[in-house]
Amino acid sequence: MLVPSIHKVVSEEQTSNLADEFVKEISAGDVIVLNGELGTGKTFFVKKALLNFGITDVNSPTFAIVNEFEGKGKFYHLDFYRVEKINELYDIGIEDYFNDKEAISFVEWGNLFSDVLPKKRIEVNFKLNQDLTRDIEFKRYE
Repeated sequence: MLVPSIHKVVSEEQTSNLADEFVKEISAGDVIVLNGELGTGKTFFVKKALLNFGITDVNSPTFAIVNEFEGKGKFYHLDFYRVEKINELYDIGIEDYFNDKEAISFVEWGNLFSDVLPKKRIEVNFKLNQDLTRDIEFKRYE
């Protein structure tokens, strides 16, 4: 079981394996928040996780704020990085995304607007270490 835990990864392959294990613990209605600095692997993790559901065309939704995918399920991939005001999130209907019990939502940079995040969520925190390894921490909030 990955949630809760911390893992030190030294390669993309290890990150990919973690994503494969992680998807076994999530289900429709879950909101997964990915936090970490630029280049720590948030989008890569989402790409690898969604491959498990037959989705191959994942890219960062930085400018669109949200991308929607259908595969072996329904998925939203959101990115708060370029959002300037919380009202932008309400304008796109953020509550509708988070309340969709048929979809899994992945939110990059969720920590920038933590007030809109649901209390019940899973956070995946990425930290780049000086030796270029990464610590990936999984936490569950109820």
